Amino acid sequence: MIQKGIRNPNADLAKIGFQTSENVYWNLDPQTLTQDALDQNEGKLSHTGALCIETGRFTGRSPKDRYIVKDNITAHTVDWGDINQAVTPEIFNNLKANILEYLSDKNVYAKDAYACSHADYKLNIRLIAEKPWSAQFAHNMFRRLTENEILDFTPEWHILCAPGYHADPLADSIKSSNFAIINFEAKTIIIGGTGYTGEIKKGIFSVLNYLLAKERGVLPMHCSANIGESGDTAVFFGLSGTGKTTLSADPKRALIGDDEHGWSDDAVFNFEGGCYAKCIGLSEEKEPEIFNAIKPGAILENIGFEAGTNVPDFEDTTITQNTRVSYPLEHISNAKSNSQGGIPKNIFFLTCDAFGVLPPISRLNAGQAMYHFISGYTAKVAGTEDGINEPQATFSACFGAPFLPLHPTEYADMLGAKMTKHNTKVWLVNTGWSGGSASTSDRISLKYTRAMITAALEGKLDHVDYITTDIFGLEIPTECPNVPSDILNSRDAWADKIAYDEKAMHLADLFQKNFMKFESHASEAIMEAAPKVMV
Repeated sequence: MIQKGIRNPNADLAKIGFQTSENVYWNLDPQTLTQDALDQNEGKLSHTGALCIETGRFTGRSPKDRYIVKDNITAHTVDWGDINQAVTPEIFNNLKANILEYLSDKNVYAKDAYACSHADYKLNIRLIAEKPWSAQFAHNMFRRLTENEILDFTPEWHILCAPGYHADPLADSIKSSNFAIINFEAKTIIIGGTGYTGEIKKGIFSVLNYLLAKERGVLPMHCSANIGESGDTAVFFGLSGTGKTTLSADPKRALIGDDEHGWSDDAVFNFEGGCYAKCIGLSEEKEPEIFNAIKPGAILENIGFEAGTNVPDFEDTTITQNTRVSYPLEHISNAKSNSQGGIPKNIFFLTCDAFGVLPPISRLNAGQAMYHFISGYTAKVAGTEDGINEPQATFSACFGAPFLPLHPTEYADMLGAKMTKHNTKVWLVNTGWSGGSASTSDRISLKYTRAMITAALEGKLDHVDYITTDIFGLEIPTECPNVPSDILNSRDAWADKIAYDEKAMHLADLFQKNFMKFESHASEAIMEAAPKVMV
């Protein structure tokens, strides 16, 4: 078979053990990759021209099957445990050889790209993928090369992605038939047994979380970021479902990126070249930027359709709650061309509090900012997963624990130093419920959340009066433009004040229990910020 597409004439896959190059398709454009997927019955087109695929058994990451090779580089630097699980170089080498053998008689797709929009921190990546849509995902989500750059391209890291290859857990000494393994010495990630495309981007995010923090003095952040007309950069931290992508896609502000960034001495810069947004409940009215980005080149994952049509049904959760769309940043009309901004003036910690306890917006002092960053709180809503009948608190250190190879306090210390040095304002924003828990009240209106964030960005909350809550000690503004004052204090929004106090003490107790594992690393100022459980 004749190789197609563009490649460096000196590209040699034999260096990573790939013995044949006759069946490799190099750097195909999205239109060709989409057509290949359709020709192989790997998907269908939506009415807008987006490719719709199903990722198979896995519709999300599998954190219990993610590993890091323990070697001379990582043995004494990685924070080993349930998140960063160790495997030996021998296990990695065996699985890599098996993947290469599996791919040897198949058509595969090579995609050259890079991560980090800041030239000082650029990381060259080569993906070798079994599926055309995996290569198209890499095209969307990593940063794209010009033809001349491809012709002169040398990869620093490789990713081997084979959803159809399944390991033998007993023989291969891992837990399951699926796996994602990072090898820092070999500079290679191998992914097998899962078609969920997010494993590709989160593997590189984990790599950058190690390299930039440990070796370059850059804080890697699981956040979105945008920039105003005056050049003011804002950063939004938050776990999945808290509104990180939605709130950063503001038509009045240029989007730097929606998920992964670095904070260097001179800039906030995007690691990626695209967006990977949740689609559940998506509508043009609520999220026009994301809705209108779903066009040719975009990939919809695990989506349902309106009966008898190719029109996506964004309310359909038949396959999964975690329906997704990936698209390049150019699909957003106001994306910032260089994907960079200055030092952030405002940071927002987003939480979807299904207990209805935390206020819609509050101002944090330095100790509170560190406490809530290390805590990384949000809540799952009853009914979204089997066995969850009431709100369930979720804590993820630094709002990205599954992707942190180092101890969370190393990242927290970096954030604290940068916030203090640059006098950055930090806000806690509850995008969840108010006036009761999720089962008894309504979720805070997106319109009001946007108004509160806009007021903070424009300095309109700097000179209003604040009150301080009893249990969490949070400073709440007493007024905010375009927001009813009666929703600003979450306790006032509850009809039953005793029920609120009980729920608040319950949540405070959950915070305290979660933070116990960090107490030995926390300063007095951070511990002072802990909520007070009243007896």
